[in-house]
Amino acid sequence: MPPAHDRAAFTRLLQDHHGIVATVAASYCRDPDDRADLAQDIAVHLWRAWPKYDPAKTFSTWMYRIALNVAISAVRSATVRHRHAVPFDETLHDLADPAPHDPQAEQQVRALHRFIHAQAPLDRALLLLYLDDRSHRDIADILGLSETNVATKISRLRQRIRTEL
Repeated sequence: MPPAHDRAAFTRLLQDHHGIVATVAASYCRDPDDRADLAQDIAVHLWRAWPKYDPAKTFSTWMYRIALNVAISAVRSATVRHRHAVPFDETLHDLADPAPHDPQAEQQVRALHRFIHAQAPLDRALLLLYLDDRSHRDIADILGLSETNVATKISRLRQRIRTEL
């Protein structure tokens, strides 16, 4: 177990970046209780991985990688698959916040959320990171893909969005 000062550093970083855990959990669970369980599971995995954290890398990139891996593993689990519809939570206004009281923009955002919800877990993670303005390099690091693969997947997803929406 890391020394107490590391625990304080971990707690501070987790609090500073709590939005990542909340966004990932909300992207993979519809039910608030399941979302809270997944967020807790992510926090536990982050704590277990904390001793291996390399401060030379950005904390948020490391955190996203672990959070998305935990969420994707949860989706792939047979027991979780039966309990979750794996939707995209429309309350995540941080990803695409329409202008207030703009019905057309709100409709477009709902369509985007439905599109994201329909994607496979890896593509959903890719879109989540892309919409969070992460660089191709960051996305590649987080998802364990090459930058070229990330660029290709994003290009294909953007084309599908244009076609389907």
